[in-house]
Amino acid sequence: MVKKSVHILKKMVLAFVIFVAAYLFMAFVLSRIPVNRDDADPAKDVAVYISTNGVHTDLIFPYKHTVNDWSNRIDIAVTASKDTTRQFVAFGWGDRGFYLNTPEWSDLKASTAFEAAFYLGTSAMHVSFLHLPKESETCKKIWISRKEYEKMVAFVTESLQLDHEGKAIPIPNAAYGSHDAFFESKGKYNLFYTCNTWANNTLKSGNQKAALWTLTDGGIFCHYD
Repeated sequence: MVKKSVHILKKMVLAFVIFVAAYLFMAFVLSRIPVNRDDADPAKDVAVYISTNGVHTDLIFPYKHTVNDWSNRIDIAVTASKDTTRQFVAFGWGDRGFYLNTPEWSDLKASTAFEAAFYLGTSAMHVSFLHLPKESETCKKIWISRKEYEKMVAFVTESLQLDHEGKAIPIPNAAYGSHDAFFESKGKYNLFYTCNTWANNTLKSGNQKAALWTLTDGGIFCHYD
């Protein structure tokens, strides 16, 4: 009986190791396959930015623009500062538990990671209001056309939960600082759809360079070297 149990346990461990190896291999390979390598619409109408903190990717848009005015859906007044001098808005989608309960990696709980990985949690949209972003290795500026921007705006908007007036629904008392806020969103984070997958799909929606599929920020930024 003991030998049989040990044999089953070994098989389970082996299956887990094979799954992890295949998962990581697939994540690396597919993230290096580019899509939208050639820009079909090269018009430079709107400047947007792709930013990473080393783990998580944000998409940064002008807060107000002739193509789209985010103030119609995202009210800067929900932030503690209410600083209207900030003319850019960053969007980052992710797991609600990670966002709200894990401000630092040291705060991460096993239960939070498990729920996020296995499609058990809910999501949230982190929105930060910024001054003009500074271009760097971790912040890339791209010019896109009006139509491309409209598509990206539509994708982000579709990811938000909206009230009957079409405005994003803020999560009460949820922020990292005085210039950001969290909003209710759609979808669930899981092993195959992470915050970076969402950012990558946002770029895809606007026909911008992106990975075929990625879990990491590196899978996005390797196409913008």
